[in-house]
Amino acid sequence: MQLRYAFRVYPSAGQCASLARSFGCARVVFNDALRVREDARAAGLPFVTSAELSRRLTASKKTPERAWLGEVSSVVLQQSLRDLETAYRNFFDGIKGKRPKTGAPRFKSRRDSRQAIRFTANAGWRITGGGKLRLPKIGDVRVKWSRSLPSVPSTVTVVKDAAGRYFASFVVETDPAADLERMPEADATVGIDLGLTHFAVLSDGRKIDSPKFLRRAEKKLKRAQRALSRKAKGSKNRDKARVRVARAHG
Repeated sequence: MQLRYAFRVYPSAGQCASLARSFGCARVVFNDALRVREDARAAGLPFVTSAELSRRLTASKKTPERAWLGEVSSVVLQQSLRDLETAYRNFFDGIKGKRPKTGAPRFKSRRDSRQAIRFTANAGWRITGGGKLRLPKIGDVRVKWSRSLPSVPSTVTVVKDAAGRYFASFVVETDPAADLERMPEADATVGIDLGLTHFAVLSDGRKIDSPKFLRRAEKKLKRAQRALSRKAKGSKNRDKARVRVARAHG
């Protein structure tokens, strides 16, 4: 079974610039490939294959207009093409009724609230002896480990969210039987009833009050949303207010 483990990461200023470059290059590759397929569809030409898109990507890196694509990991760019392929497959499967319907792939924008790049095992990334995440052409990024990984990860996705925070999401293979064996033995059981006047009432009679921090967080979020609604669209102040709302959600 595959599971995801996400951890907060804290890149340096230089590493943030390298990540921004990688996000941008991945976005450009995705949009270029989507445009090729959309142009072919509009012209009544056959569907452009993934192999042809990969060949065009390799060729474009040798041109002056796209030479800067060589400044980031090639695995990141290939994964961007795979993301497009997955988006098309989900779209077509939705039309055929094999899965819930999704919209057609759309062009990505630098203003999207979420930016992400993915590194597979052949990218050469690894977790260092000091507990940092070593990413090709980015460097050793500091990670805040909240728990240990149950096995060696197969991929890592670096995400920048709407609040400007960075996360590393690892995909690992786990064995449910082995996970169960690692659980501590329990000598008692207790029932939990979620209520309105109390957060929870336990079967042994104990009552747990509703956490006040939740109400404070709700008030803070409402204030941030009201402030956002008053800002002019497209302004820098609106961008700052949007980040404050995103952080309040987090």
